[in-house]
Amino acid sequence: MKKVAIQGYKGCFHEQAARLFYGEIGVAECDTFEGLYDAMEEGRADAAVMAIENTVSGGLIHNFELLRSRDVKVKGEVYIRIEQNLMALPGQKLEDIREVRTHYMAINQTRPWFEKNAPWIRLTESEDTAKSAGEIAAEGQMGVGAVASALAAQLYELEILAPGIETYKQNFTRFLVLDNKLSIPKSKIDKAILCFTLPHKPGSLAQILTILSFYDMNLTRIQSLPIPGREWQYFFYADIKFSSLERYYQALTAVRPLIEDLQILGEYQAAI
Repeated sequence: MKKVAIQGYKGCFHEQAARLFYGEIGVAECDTFEGLYDAMEEGRADAAVMAIENTVSGGLIHNFELLRSRDVKVKGEVYIRIEQNLMALPGQKLEDIREVRTHYMAINQTRPWFEKNAPWIRLTESEDTAKSAGEIAAEGQMGVGAVASALAAQLYELEILAPGIETYKQNFTRFLVLDNKLSIPKSKIDKAILCFTLPHKPGSLAQILTILSFYDMNLTRIQSLPIPGREWQYFFYADIKFSSLERYYQALTAVRPLIEDLQILGEYQAAI
């Protein structure tokens, strides 16, 4: 069974993403995103799943830097709709709950529901959604609920009192699969993540984008981050989707003379 590092605790959305990609897995819990890479380097995990962007809050900027600076390739991606559920120990009703513990982001995503449907409940920030669910189960806390994933409710044997209480239903998070041991058949590869720098001169980025367009590369995301110590120069992170691997290789050949420090962070099969 593959051991996968996740940021968070068992039952969190990172584990849900890992299970969707790999199926049955073992989990290595990590406090930070850096910890994902440490777990793989130390042999505590074979692979990792890391959130990279969200349709509501945008990109996780620090994680782009981790992709560039740590030597593990992206071998896949998973998209999950973030569904927040109110859960508690079995045998209780909504009226019995006086406090709900969850991560501050989950509070932000669900506060309007509580204000409308359960204004008597006190919302308390915690370290992690799934950890809150686990603590309630382990300590047998009646009258206390958690907001977390359906997987957390299943793992900790909690009852979902109100499913899908998040404000924005079209809230998706994209997770990247980091796995140097996984081999992707070339016939399946239709997406890549590149990181590169450009000469500090007018039109340099436009020139690259024109070439990629000529070779039918679909630029699905581009992110720029400043290069420390080099004023007004940037790392560019580009997600590129394509239907022809040959055309992708041709596009790389065409842009290489015009860019600096090209890194291919991953080549894999797109999830959507």
